[in-house]
Amino acid sequence: MHIGCPKEIKPQEFRVGITPDAAAEAIAHGHSVVIETNAGLGAGFPDEDYIDVGAQIAPDASAVFDAAEMIVKVKEPQPVECAMLRKGQILFTYLHLAPDPDQTRALMASGATCIAYETVTDSRGGLPLLAPMSEVAGRLAPQVGAWTLQKANGGRGVLMGGVPGVAPARVLVIGGGVVGTHAARIAAGMGADVTVLDRSLPRLRQLDDQYGGTFKTGYASKSVTAELAREADLIIGAVLIPGAAAPKLIARDQLKGLKTGAVLVDVAIDQGGCFETSRPTTHNAPIYEVDGVMHYCVANMPGAVARSSTLALGNATMPFMVALADKGWKEACRADPHLLNGLNVHEGQLTYAAVGEALGIETVPASSVL
Repeated sequence: MHIGCPKEIKPQEFRVGITPDAAAEAIAHGHSVVIETNAGLGAGFPDEDYIDVGAQIAPDASAVFDAAEMIVKVKEPQPVECAMLRKGQILFTYLHLAPDPDQTRALMASGATCIAYETVTDSRGGLPLLAPMSEVAGRLAPQVGAWTLQKANGGRGVLMGGVPGVAPARVLVIGGGVVGTHAARIAAGMGADVTVLDRSLPRLRQLDDQYGGTFKTGYASKSVTAELAREADLIIGAVLIPGAAAPKLIARDQLKGLKTGAVLVDVAIDQGGCFETSRPTTHNAPIYEVDGVMHYCVANMPGAVARSSTLALGNATMPFMVALADKGWKEACRADPHLLNGLNVHEGQLTYAAVGEALGIETVPASSVL
């Protein structure tokens, strides 16, 4: 199979969909790989690294899309990229369709077969291609939250770890999954007073058993969430419903009850955000203020640490990419129902129910298009 990887064009996105190691693996399986020139430069992979393993370098994105049977990316395709997709072509990348009707319709119109990293599952009920970036985003959240808390950036001027005689920052993490756990660990490691809220009692027990001495846990009822939000200096939104729009955890009218200069970091912004006042931002202009509360809502947080993120993502996606190339998408999905869960769009049909529900678009079962 001819596998192509264009350079990411979303603002301030430095990751790349295929690492030189992944290219080498695909080539060893008898496939060809074409990389847009300088696609890997932002992650520290010059064209020479790809040439050394046998990949070809294309002068521009159109050459990649024209040559490839499967396109492998990081972020959701931008409108100009959607227009280059065609029927019979596979797109393998993050899609996050639930809050994005324009992209959804563009992908349906393209006729391509689109498999989303974020809805591929595993035997334990996890999301193996989302987890690496969730880990990165979770670990970044306290870091960017601490920066936003600085007075010069509009925050309360509170130090995460405090100093002797001065209390540390109070950090509320809403969601005890991969993002929330990593965020809580890092925030606690910075010396903050951390509480994690979740609605799963088994998950809360697990967190308490494992991290009981590191951070506190609580049940995420509306009243408890509102009470702790009023006391918090930093709130990290880390709730995910696979493939679906994120629930709104803090409403606009609640902001007036928060501390002036408090910070909201919305890690769920790719799925529409979990605060009512969230809107996507970029690394160029990451924060904004609403009713005295600072919002950090960068939609590609892991792009800030592009090399680490690219390596982590590449390790996870490489086996699936090779399986798709070796078997073709239909046989690969027949052989692996967890990969089939990643199928979101095929030849004009939407095949992921949660996206259809969020956007009011009729869906068909993914298995029906096999």
